[in-house]
Amino acid sequence: MRSLGADNQRRTLAGLAVAFAVLGAWGAWLFLARVTLYEVTADARLEAERAGYTVEAAAAGRVVNTRLTLGQEVKAGDVLAELDTDEQRHRLEEERARLSTVAPQIEALAREAASEQQAVEDSRQANRVALEEARARVREADSSAQFKEEEAQRLAGLYKEGVIAEMEVLRVRAEARSRRAEVESLQHAVTRLERQQRTEETERRVRIDKLLREKTELEGQRATTAATIGRLQNEIERRTIRAPASGQLGEVTPSKEGAVVSAGDKLGTVVPSAGALKIIAEFPPSALGRVHAGQGARMRLASFPWTQYGSLPAVVTRIAGEVRDGKIRVELSVRGDAPTSIPLQHGLPGTVEVEVEQVSPATLLLRTVRLLTTPSNREGRAPRSAG
Repeated sequence: MRSLGADNQRRTLAGLAVAFAVLGAWGAWLFLARVTLYEVTADARLEAERAGYTVEAAAAGRVVNTRLTLGQEVKAGDVLAELDTDEQRHRLEEERARLSTVAPQIEALAREAASEQQAVEDSRQANRVALEEARARVREADSSAQFKEEEAQRLAGLYKEGVIAEMEVLRVRAEARSRRAEVESLQHAVTRLERQQRTEETERRVRIDKLLREKTELEGQRATTAATIGRLQNEIERRTIRAPASGQLGEVTPSKEGAVVSAGDKLGTVVPSAGALKIIAEFPPSALGRVHAGQGARMRLASFPWTQYGSLPAVVTRIAGEVRDGKIRVELSVRGDAPTSIPLQHGLPGTVEVEVEQVSPATLLLRTVRLLTTPSNREGRAPRSAG
């Protein structure tokens, strides 16, 4: 009996030990293990880090040539479409022809004005010499007249003394008056020469001013024509639709040759081929305050089953601070250190899971109990999910 009693006690103790071990392991798991909680949304897509460039018609016109093909690889500056520019090119040729005739006219007027200016300088020097000569003749005649007048005065004294005859005095006086008249004539000639020189110079100055005015008008016409040429060239260039960046045509609006487009019409979108990809996700408002920058995440693409291709590791980079259209916008960057066999490209949709918290099973159990015991739940209202 004692043996039998001893055997039962050992089995009981062994059973208790096993039970306590299981309870200990369960308690350790309950308080020490970590369960990851996620915020999940199915409204997510891959986008190029640099946003796609919209190809628009900068001016209205008729399409005469188009190279817009969906999926086509293009480089920045490649011609994607051309609009009709016949009218602008005809006007451009007319303005260029007008400009080619204006330039020689301006040069001819400039040379003529320079020649007139040089003629004014040469005439001024020649007139200065002629005036000096005329004034010298006046001084010479004036000296001769003064000599005859003094001689007449001396002879008049001798006549009074009876030394010479009256005829000699009269002759000398007549010569003196003749010399004085010659002086006055020469002085009038000097005045007339000065007036003539001023008139000629004034006429030349008027001529020069007229030439310079015509030259200025032609220069204004040349500037206006050059501006018109530049505007027409700009209009022609605006009707040549080029790729704004290197990449791939991810969207194309069918615009066949002969179609008429208006200014601002969208013709396509160039998705940049270079650069990293980012994830744009739209979360419900409950994610506000739970999703933060730096949190880990993963994306499961709708086109590639995650059981076969796996998921994309990502990191939260930005989160909007307010709700728009009932959604919170979150941006995530795709981690490049994790290899993937998925051919990533712009526009792929999928589901995003953001790791918002890691808690123990005990904490999760307490949260569940708390939610179940709140008055709102007792009244029958649905509790808010804890993740």
